[in-house]
Amino acid sequence: MKNMPVFDKVKPSLLEAMPYEYAGRDIKVLIETEEFTCLCPWTGLPDYAYLVVSYIPSKTVVELKSFKMYIQSFRMVGMVHESVVNRIMEDLVRALKPKEMSVELEFGIRGGIATTVSALYNAGKNKK
Repeated sequence: MKNMPVFDKVKPSLLEAMPYEYAGRDIKVLIETEEFTCLCPWTGLPDYAYLVVSYIPSKTVVELKSFKMYIQSFRMVGMVHESVVNRIMEDLVRALKPKEMSVELEFGIRGGIATTVSALYNAGKNKK
């Protein structure tokens, strides 16, 4: 589609990692929001999703205001659902280096079809 926002408008530089005070103690961090939006790359219409991020930190945790600003950077970007979930996973793993992480997006119904896309990361299994 002509004049669609481009993929590189997502701003991972907004993510801020804070030291995890209890490094070595496994905890589960769960972040949820109903306010995730991006654009359909074909129609330019908004896609709304319920976002759930769950992770076990290693040495850092995400600062929540920075996370909110980061997910807002998707608002005017045209991306398919599968790319969105993978992009969020890659950016968070790069910023936080967690032991484990899952990212799930449950997109609202459009044309009678609901879509849920999820990605999993395990530091022991996903090493490159």
